[in-house]
Amino acid sequence: MDNLYFNLQPEILENEITKLIPLQEKHFEALFEAASDPLIWEQNPVKDRYQRQGFKTFFEIIITKHSFLILDKQTNEIMGTTSFYDYNPEKSNIGIGYTFITRKYWGGPYNKSNKKLLIDYAFQHVDSVLFHVGAENFRSQKAVLKLGAEKINDVVFQINGVDVPYFEYELKKQ
Repeated sequence: MDNLYFNLQPEILENEITKLIPLQEKHFEALFEAASDPLIWEQNPVKDRYQRQGFKTFFEIIITKHSFLILDKQTNEIMGTTSFYDYNPEKSNIGIGYTFITRKYWGGPYNKSNKKLLIDYAFQHVDSVLFHVGAENFRSQKAVLKLGAEKINDVVFQINGVDVPYFEYELKKQ
């Protein structure tokens, strides 16, 4: 395992279904258009991300993380975004999150595909991956369980000055 240099934002990760490229400022408008569906955010603790100001706040956070634009490999259509965050070399873990996918891509192989790209890449450098999911975000909870992650903790994050309950899931390297 190469822990000496873990590039948290490689130039491209891709498989037959999805392609992940580093998120850049120039992607804001197209990503906002993809995110402007209120149903994407209905179970998210921050429900206003479909509005320009709410999405701008979200984008300003994710652009500072190690974020990726998720593209449909066949069409290059924007599917959403996802990120690496909170890399902890001492505990040999990293978070994957700040993810959303447009409704067109719900229910198929797409979420699993993009998460597999990140997980496989991360497991070259760490022993476990963490996911933090809002306590009321049932869709995302089911999705991380389908990946094989296990709930390990209840945590509270402060969002806009409000304590918000989250669940922490862990996927261990096999």
